[in-house]
Amino acid sequence: MSSTRLSSEAARRGRTILATRPLTRWRTIDLITAAVLGVAFGVAYWGWALAYQAPANGLAAVFPPLQGITGAPWLMAGVVGGLVIRRPGAAFFVELVAAVVEALVGNQWGGAATLLSGSLQGIGAEIAFAILGYAAFGLGAAVLAGALSAPLEVVYEWFAYWTDWDWAYKIAYLFILTASGAVIAGGLGWLLTRGLARAGALTPFPPGQEEREARAV
Repeated sequence: MSSTRLSSEAARRGRTILATRPLTRWRTIDLITAAVLGVAFGVAYWGWALAYQAPANGLAAVFPPLQGITGAPWLMAGVVGGLVIRRPGAAFFVELVAAVVEALVGNQWGGAATLLSGSLQGIGAEIAFAILGYAAFGLGAAVLAGALSAPLEVVYEWFAYWTDWDWAYKIAYLFILTASGAVIAGGLGWLLTRGLARAGALTPFPPGQEEREARAV
Protein backbone atom coordinates (compact mmCIF):
# COMPACT_ATOMS: atom_id res chain seq x y z
CA MET A 1 0.00 0.00 0.00
CA SER A 2 1.45 3.41 -0.98
CA SER A 3 2.23 6.12 1.58
CA THR A 4 -0.47 8.34 0.01
CA ARG A 5 -3.04 5.61 0.39
CA LEU A 6 -1.90 5.01 3.95
CA SER A 7 -2.29 8.73 4.72
CA SER A 8 -5.78 8.78 3.19
CA GLU A 9 -6.77 5.76 5.21
CA ALA A 10 -5.34 7.41 8.34
CA ALA A 11 -7.33 10.57 7.71
CA ARG A 12 -10.52 8.61 7.04
CA ARG A 13 -10.10 6.80 10.35
CA GLY A 14 -9.11 9.97 12.17
CA ARG A 15 -5.70 8.63 13.09
CA THR A 16 -2.66 10.79 13.61
CA ILE A 17 -0.21 11.23 10.73
CA LEU A 18 3.36 11.14 12.02
CA ALA A 19 6.49 12.95 10.88
CA THR A 20 8.72 11.12 8.40
CA ARG A 21 11.29 8.71 9.83
CA PRO A 22 13.73 8.81 11.44
CA LEU A 23 12.08 11.17 13.90
CA THR A 24 15.43 12.49 15.14
CA ARG A 25 16.40 13.69 11.66
CA TRP A 26 15.07 17.23 11.59
CA ARG A 27 14.56 18.83 8.18
CA THR A 28 15.65 22.39 7.51
CA ILE A 29 12.01 23.44 7.33
CA ASP A 30 11.41 21.85 10.76
CA LEU A 31 14.16 24.00 12.29
CA ILE A 32 13.00 27.17 10.54
CA THR A 33 9.34 26.67 11.45
CA ALA A 34 10.16 25.81 15.05
CA ALA A 35 12.24 28.98 15.31
CA VAL A 36 9.46 31.08 13.75
CA LEU A 37 6.91 29.61 16.15
CA GLY A 38 9.25 30.31 19.06
CA VAL A 39 9.74 33.93 18.02
CA ALA A 40 6.00 34.45 17.55
CA PHE A 41 5.22 33.00 20.96
CA GLY A 42 8.07 34.99 22.52
CA VAL A 43 6.52 38.24 21.33
CA ALA A 44 3.09 37.07 22.50
CA TYR A 45 4.57 36.11 25.90
CA TRP A 46 6.11 39.57 26.20
CA GLY A 47 2.74 41.15 25.47
CA TRP A 48 1.03 38.93 28.03
CA ALA A 49 3.69 39.91 30.61
CA LEU A 50 2.51 43.49 30.17
CA ALA A 51 -1.18 42.64 30.42
CA TYR A 52 -1.52 39.76 32.87
CA GLN A 53 -1.04 41.67 36.14
CA ALA A 54 -4.55 43.13 36.36
CA PRO A 55 -6.38 39.79 35.96
CA ALA A 56 -3.81 38.13 38.24
CA ASN A 57 -4.47 40.69 40.96
CA GLY A 58 -8.22 40.21 40.59
CA LEU A 59 -7.92 36.44 40.94
CA ALA A 60 -5.50 36.80 43.86
CA ALA A 61 -8.06 38.90 45.71
CA VAL A 62 -10.45 35.93 45.55
CA PHE A 63 -7.94 33.18 46.30
CA PRO A 64 -4.18 33.75 45.78
CA PRO A 65 -3.39 30.40 44.06
CA LEU A 66 -5.96 31.28 41.36
CA GLN A 67 -3.20 33.43 39.86
CA GLY A 68 -2.07 30.19 38.32
CA ILE A 69 -4.79 30.61 35.70
CA THR A 70 -2.94 33.61 34.29
CA GLY A 71 0.26 31.57 34.02
CA ALA A 72 -1.22 29.04 31.61
CA PRO A 73 -0.74 31.08 28.40
CA TRP A 74 3.03 30.86 28.96
CA LEU A 75 2.80 27.08 28.54
CA MET A 76 1.40 27.09 25.00
CA ALA A 77 4.55 27.31 22.86
CA GLY A 78 5.79 23.85 23.76
CA VAL A 79 2.38 22.33 23.09
CA VAL A 80 2.09 23.89 19.63
CA GLY A 81 5.71 23.12 18.77
CA GLY A 82 5.19 19.46 19.57
CA LEU A 83 1.89 19.25 17.71
CA VAL A 84 3.29 20.87 14.55
CA ILE A 85 6.83 19.45 14.24
CA ARG A 86 6.12 16.03 15.85
CA ARG A 87 9.79 15.23 16.43
CA PRO A 88 11.67 14.69 19.72
CA GLY A 89 12.88 18.00 21.10
CA ALA A 90 10.39 20.18 19.21
CA ALA A 91 8.30 21.10 22.25
CA PHE A 92 11.37 22.02 24.29
CA PHE A 93 13.00 23.91 21.42
CA VAL A 94 9.97 26.10 20.63
CA GLU A 95 9.33 26.89 24.31
CA LEU A 96 13.01 27.75 24.85
CA VAL A 97 13.17 30.02 21.78
CA ALA A 98 10.02 31.78 23.01
CA ALA A 99 11.68 32.33 26.39
CA VAL A 100 14.85 33.65 24.75
CA VAL A 101 12.85 36.15 22.69
CA GLU A 102 10.81 37.25 25.71
CA ALA A 103 14.01 37.67 27.72
CA LEU A 104 15.69 39.68 24.96
CA VAL A 105 12.70 41.99 24.58
CA GLY A 106 12.60 42.35 28.35
CA ASN A 107 10.20 41.62 31.14
CA GLN A 108 9.88 42.13 34.88
CA TRP A 109 11.48 38.78 35.81
CA GLY A 110 14.82 39.18 34.07
CA GLY A 111 16.59 37.01 31.55
CA ALA A 112 17.87 34.18 33.75
CA ALA A 113 14.50 33.54 35.40
CA THR A 114 12.70 33.68 32.06
CA LEU A 115 15.09 31.20 30.46
CA LEU A 116 14.83 28.85 33.44
CA SER A 117 11.03 28.97 33.33
CA GLY A 118 10.99 28.38 29.59
CA SER A 119 13.31 25.41 29.96
CA LEU A 120 11.23 23.83 32.73
CA GLN A 121 7.99 24.35 30.82
CA GLY A 122 9.52 22.93 27.63
CA ILE A 123 10.85 19.87 29.45
CA GLY A 124 7.37 19.22 30.84
CA ALA A 125 5.73 19.39 27.41
CA GLU A 126 8.47 17.22 25.94
CA ILE A 127 7.90 14.59 28.64
CA ALA A 128 4.23 14.39 27.63
CA PHE A 129 4.99 13.69 23.97
CA ALA A 130 7.74 11.23 24.98
CA ILE A 131 5.29 9.33 27.23
CA LEU A 132 3.07 8.92 24.17
CA GLY A 133 6.02 7.69 22.12
CA TYR A 134 5.76 10.67 19.73
CA ALA A 135 2.88 8.75 18.16
CA ALA A 136 -0.20 10.69 19.33
CA PHE A 137 -0.84 14.36 18.57
CA GLY A 138 -4.57 14.79 19.02
CA LEU A 139 -6.49 16.81 21.58
CA GLY A 140 -5.64 14.34 24.35
CA ALA A 141 -1.91 14.68 23.68
CA ALA A 142 -2.24 18.46 23.64
CA VAL A 143 -4.07 18.46 26.98
CA LEU A 144 -1.44 16.17 28.51
CA ALA A 145 1.39 18.36 27.21
CA GLY A 146 -0.27 21.49 28.54
CA ALA A 147 -0.79 19.87 31.93
CA LEU A 148 2.75 18.50 32.26
CA SER A 149 4.24 21.87 31.27
CA ALA A 150 3.18 23.15 34.68
CA PRO A 151 4.59 20.99 37.53
CA LEU A 152 8.32 21.76 37.13
CA GLU A 153 7.51 25.45 36.72
CA VAL A 154 5.34 25.35 39.84
CA VAL A 155 8.11 23.79 41.95
CA TYR A 156 10.48 26.52 40.77
CA GLU A 157 7.93 29.23 41.61
CA TRP A 158 7.33 27.79 45.07
CA PHE A 159 10.91 28.68 46.02
CA ALA A 160 11.36 31.75 43.81
CA TYR A 161 8.10 33.68 44.16
CA TRP A 162 5.74 32.04 46.65
CA THR A 163 8.04 31.50 49.63
CA ASP A 164 5.56 33.12 52.03
CA TRP A 165 2.71 30.75 51.08
CA ASP A 166 1.85 27.78 53.27
CA TRP A 167 1.76 24.33 51.68
CA ALA A 168 -2.00 24.37 51.25
CA TYR A 169 -1.67 27.37 48.94
CA LYS A 170 1.34 25.86 47.18
CA ILE A 171 -0.45 22.56 46.46
CA ALA A 172 -3.56 24.42 45.34
CA TYR A 173 -1.38 26.47 42.97
CA LEU A 174 0.09 23.24 41.57
CA PHE A 175 -3.36 21.85 40.76
CA ILE A 176 -4.69 25.15 39.40
CA LEU A 177 -1.76 25.83 37.05
CA THR A 178 -1.72 22.18 35.91
CA ALA A 179 -5.46 22.22 35.17
CA SER A 180 -5.20 25.63 33.51
CA GLY A 181 -2.28 24.40 31.43
CA ALA A 182 -4.35 21.42 30.27
CA VAL A 183 -7.33 23.58 29.27
CA ILE A 184 -5.74 26.84 28.12
CA ALA A 185 -2.33 25.79 26.78
CA GLY A 186 -3.46 22.32 25.70
CA GLY A 187 -6.94 23.08 24.38
CA LEU A 188 -6.14 26.42 22.78
CA GLY A 189 -2.81 25.10 21.50
CA TRP A 190 -4.64 22.26 19.73
CA LEU A 191 -7.22 24.67 18.28
CA LEU A 192 -4.45 27.01 17.10
CA THR A 193 -2.64 24.13 15.38
CA ARG A 194 -5.81 22.96 13.65
CA GLY A 195 -6.59 26.54 12.62
CA LEU A 196 -3.12 27.00 11.11
CA ALA A 197 -3.53 23.71 9.25
CA ARG A 198 -6.93 24.74 7.85
CA ALA A 199 -5.45 28.08 6.76
CA GLY A 200 -2.78 26.25 4.77
CA ALA A 201 0.11 27.44 6.92
CA LEU A 202 1.27 23.91 7.84
CA THR A 203 1.31 22.27 4.41
CA PRO A 204 4.79 20.64 4.83
CA PHE A 205 3.85 19.18 8.23
CA PRO A 206 1.65 16.32 9.44
CA PRO A 207 -1.20 18.61 10.64
CA GLY A 208 -1.36 20.13 7.16
CA GLN A 209 -1.31 16.67 5.59
CA GLU A 210 -4.12 15.55 7.91
CA GLU A 211 -6.18 18.56 6.86
CA ARG A 212 -5.61 17.91 3.14
CA GLU A 213 -6.45 14.23 3.47
CA ALA A 214 -9.56 14.98 5.52
CA ARG A 215 -10.82 17.31 2.79
CA ALA A 216 -10.06 14.70 0.14
CA VAL A 217 -12.05 11.92 1.85
